[in-house]
Amino acid sequence: MTEILTPRLILRRWHDDDLIPLSEINGDPEVMRWIGDGSVRDLEQTAEDIERWEEEWDEEGFGLFAVELLGSGELIGCSGLSVPEYLPQVLPAVEISWRLGRQFWGQGYASEAAHATLEYALQDRGLDRVIAVNRAGNDESENVIRKLGMELESDTTEPVHGFLLHIHSIDLSEYDA
Repeated sequence: MTEILTPRLILRRWHDDDLIPLSEINGDPEVMRWIGDGSVRDLEQTAEDIERWEEEWDEEGFGLFAVELLGSGELIGCSGLSVPEYLPQVLPAVEISWRLGRQFWGQGYASEAAHATLEYALQDRGLDRVIAVNRAGNDESENVIRKLGMELESDTTEPVHGFLLHIHSIDLSEYDA
């Protein structure tokens, strides 16, 4: 079972008891405003998300991790890797992403989880390159992307809703663990 320990977090595969806390995170309009079309996700949609992420783990050897606080075991969100099939113009690519409950913002957890995920991608999974897709205006995620050492590669338009997206990337030769 894949598990990553950081100083404050555990990144791990999904458990059945993660559904309700993740559903609460996905039900917060502030959390979801930069994700997809900005719609909140209910319990059933969240269950479908977790099932899809677990399938990606089985098929690709990577996926989105559940992120929990090391001390309390509380689920605070997710961070991981996926193939951005919604954005065919960047394929083939592997995307890093993260999503945390609002009460966990501003404490460095997103950067900590994303850094551990990027290290996993480039060192453990042997990927040569990872991208981050960020919607224009999402300055908080842009800050995390910069902390990862990722550089702006291009801009594109999200094909369904027309949002301006910034594509950042880093490759193994640029990565400084």
